[in-house]
Amino acid sequence: MKIFNSMHNAVEPFQPLVENEVSMYVCGPTVYNYPHIGNARPIVVFDTLRKTFEALGYKVTMVSNYTDVDDKIIKVAKELHITEKEVTEKFIKAYNEDRLSLHAKMPDIAPKVTETMDDIIAFIDLLVKKDHAYVIDGDVYFRVNSVSNYGNLSNQQVDDLVVGARIDENSKKENPLDFTLWKKTEEGIKWDSPWSVGRPGWHTECVVMINKEFHGAFIDIHGGGMDLKFPHHENEIAQSRAAFDNQIAKYWIHNGMVNIDGEKMSKSLGNVIWAKDMIAKVGGNVLRWVMLSAHYRAPLNINEEGLETARKEIERIAASMKQAYVKLGLINEAADGEKETAHWQAFLSAMEDDLNTPNAFSALFEAVKALNTEVRKREFSVSEVKGLIATMEGMLYVLGIELPRIELDDDDKALFAKWNAAKQEKDFETADQLRADLMKRGLL
Repeated sequence: MKIFNSMHNAVEPFQPLVENEVSMYVCGPTVYNYPHIGNARPIVVFDTLRKTFEALGYKVTMVSNYTDVDDKIIKVAKELHITEKEVTEKFIKAYNEDRLSLHAKMPDIAPKVTETMDDIIAFIDLLVKKDHAYVIDGDVYFRVNSVSNYGNLSNQQVDDLVVGARIDENSKKENPLDFTLWKKTEEGIKWDSPWSVGRPGWHTECVVMINKEFHGAFIDIHGGGMDLKFPHHENEIAQSRAAFDNQIAKYWIHNGMVNIDGEKMSKSLGNVIWAKDMIAKVGGNVLRWVMLSAHYRAPLNINEEGLETARKEIERIAASMKQAYVKLGLINEAADGEKETAHWQAFLSAMEDDLNTPNAFSALFEAVKALNTEVRKREFSVSEVKGLIATMEGMLYVLGIELPRIELDDDDKALFAKWNAAKQEKDFETADQLRADLMKRGLL
């Protein structure tokens, strides 16, 4: 397996910290609204990466959090006259509905910030005691100048960042790059701490949850969208270096952003599309296929033409598999078999190459072509058809495309027998009627 490591800006061989195991953390949503299709891309990308590792024989532990403490959550709660918890529970449910509709597995562990508060406060206290953080009027700030290599992940120089930073004249910070670890507040949900009654800053949560859930602060993979690289992930790394003298993860992986009809998705342009609406319109298979049609690191442009292409390509695969399921069913053979080595290896080779899904699609269509060729033979090889079906089912599972297996019952088989008899007798009117019945059953 080779994967692009954002920390070194290069494709590197994947070497896990523990043999045959993968520890992976993916930044989850701030749950104050429905997920848009930009939020859906990391769901798809990192689920596909997880399933690729599993297909290669690794045991994967995946953690993804919910940020259920945030100014935006408090704002929504006020507007709707409900509690923050009611807001976050609603949108956690909505996020998971979208996740499952996109055929992604649930994380092994999904911590919430509100349930990790004692650990967060203890971590901030550690940073203060180690002089990497300072307290002013009940607020706690991280001292960026106290760590080396700040800006490495995003490939930026500290001096350039300072010049580009917005400087608030009333700021109490020592340095405009210093970021909030704890915010004193009287508004919304809050907790007691050694410094004030308040709530944590966003950048601290993930560091603490990784350390807690993985029983240590260093893991194989930390992932998220490209927009999180700076400042969120950069600030996570700074805190981890300060507290634990490491960069949190051996591999940092980021997916590209999503555009709509060639334009960046934004509220000001009015082109924000909720994932649930797109799924309702085209289905989870089509949206997921589109998400994987471009390499995960590249920008993804979603438009009607791409959605239609995805629909047709999935239909082509489904039609091939349907024909094979029916052929086997008519001779009372189950579809279970062993994967066909050459096609499966071609697929895995593409996925091992930094998750090269476009090449994996090509390997899948080569298998479709081989299956179509075999099932059209008068005397087809049962073992070869079974092997190709098993191969394609394996590929589709990794890609997260769900197509139903077709199993014929006695009525289906009797209908096929009548159809074939009508064709032989040149009773075309009856044959057409029987064919329509078979199509209605989804068997042709």
